[in-house]
Amino acid sequence: MEDKALKTIGYVAKRTGATVSALRFYADEGLIPAVRAPSGHRLFHRSTIRRVAFILISQNLGYTLVQIKTALGSLPNKRTPTQADWTELATLFGREIDDRIRALEELRGKLDGCIGCGCLSLEKCQLYNPGDAEAYKGAGAHLLASARL
Repeated sequence: MEDKALKTIGYVAKRTGATVSALRFYADEGLIPAVRAPSGHRLFHRSTIRRVAFILISQNLGYTLVQIKTALGSLPNKRTPTQADWTELATLFGREIDDRIRALEELRGKLDGCIGCGCLSLEKCQLYNPGDAEAYKGAGAHLLASARL
């Protein structure tokens, strides 16, 4: 059963490795629920520790705070999320990660083809200019400066 005593921001920071300023930001942005003590200090339910861990891991995986906030919106604010709550969220993120892996594998395949042929030609390169779609711009590496890998 969850410890009903509220935890200080310093306690949550120490347990999660997040900075106090990050916790204040997460609370202000609605990512984690906070309760104000009569003194004005922020206090947190113990379950906030798991939420912060989820936020930090999700950020490391490349998710935006908007995406993380949407995902956390499905979890209860005042009780510790159950295993079923986390499993549902993990399933959603797992599908998105699988999609990313497929996209990265496709990219890797295109890199292998490009590096393997050695042509460095925008006419033939599947990565930057499939089907020579940029030919209308004339000669030169038009896409090189704006390429995002």
